[in-house]
Amino acid sequence: MAAIEIERMLTLVPQLLEIPHSRIWTTYDKDADVLYVNFKKPSHADDSKLTDDDIIVRYEEGQIIGITILNASKRVTR
Repeated sequence: MAAIEIERMLTLVPQLLEIPHSRIWTTYDKDADVLYVNFKKPSHADDSKLTDDDIIVRYEEGQIIGITILNASKRVTR
């Protein structure tokens, strides 16, 4: 079982390496179906924008510090 999970996680490596941030923290709230992705900790957003596809982009002093993905489970392709 653990080997299968590792293999699935390894498929993310190419995409993760393309992200222009050296540190990434994620948290998934299953009840709310929201995935939080942070590029800075601690982060104190002073602005945010909701995109047309239900993603909240959070900014601090004009720099993207994270994104919030609403309805995250509905975005999974199998």
